[in-house]
Amino acid sequence: MVEKTKSAEEGGRRLAGFHAVSATLRREPDTIETLWLDRGRHDPRMRKIASLAREAGVDIQRVERSELDRIGNGLRHQGVVARLRDAPPRSGGNLFAFLGALTKEPFLLVLDQVQDPHNLGACLRTAECAGVDAVILPRDGAAPVNDTVRRVAAGAAERMPVFTVTNLARTLAALKEEGVWITGTSDAGDDSLYAVDLTGPLAVVLGAEGSGIRRLTAEACDRVVRIPMAGAVSSLNVSVATGVALFEARRQRDRAAADGKVDAVV
Repeated sequence: MVEKTKSAEEGGRRLAGFHAVSATLRREPDTIETLWLDRGRHDPRMRKIASLAREAGVDIQRVERSELDRIGNGLRHQGVVARLRDAPPRSGGNLFAFLGALTKEPFLLVLDQVQDPHNLGACLRTAECAGVDAVILPRDGAAPVNDTVRRVAAGAAERMPVFTVTNLARTLAALKEEGVWITGTSDAGDDSLYAVDLTGPLAVVLGAEGSGIRRLTAEACDRVVRIPMAGAVSSLNVSVATGVALFEARRQRDRAAADGKVDAVV
C-alpha cells in the first residue's frame, strides 16, 4: 500500500477522530476506503493509527490540516478523517427478511424520533455493546445516520444494522405478529423496568428527547414500563435511558441463557 499526499476527493461518508477510526480499523477495516492523516503529526497515536491502516491495506493520504478541516466538514477530527465505503441501503422492506435469517431470538432497539445526532450515535454505540441485533428508526422526524452519528458511535454505526421504516406503529404491529414482545418506556409506565420479563423475542422502544414515545407508538406496545427514579430529576437523557433498559435486558437474557432457558448471545 502506498501512502499518498494528494488532495482529497469529494464525496463519501466520513468518520473522524482517533477513537472512532481506530475502532473501525480494528473491527471492520473493510468499511474504510481512504484514511486522511495530518502530515504535520508524527506522534505515537498517529503512528499507531497509520500502522493499523497499513496492516488493513487501507489507502492513506497525508494532507495539510487545513485540508482535513475541509474534508471533515466541521467534524472534530484530531488530525484523522476516514472516508467510508457506501453501505447497502436498508429499509423496512427487508427488516423481516433480516429477522428471519437470525439464528437466535431477536433483540431489537426501536427509537421513536430521536432527533439529536449525538444521542442517536450514543444509542447505537450502547446497542452494539449490549448485543442488540438491529435498530429501527422512523423515516420521518428522526436524525439521519450522518458523520456526527458515526463519530459518536465510535464504529458501532458501521456494524449495527439500522432499518428505517415509513410507519413505526405499523412495523411494531407486524413485529408482534412475528412473536416479538414490544416493550415501550415512559415515565408514566405501569410497571418497573426491573419487574418485567425481558427475555425471549424483544423490541425495546424509547422515545424522543423530552416528548418520549408518541401516543400511537405507545398504543402499539404490548406494555409500557418506567425506569424507577430516586432523585429530584424526573427523567433521563434518551441515550442514558437506552443504556439502562438495554443492559437490564442483557442481564436477564444472559441469566436465562446460563439457566438453559434461551440461546446465549453470540
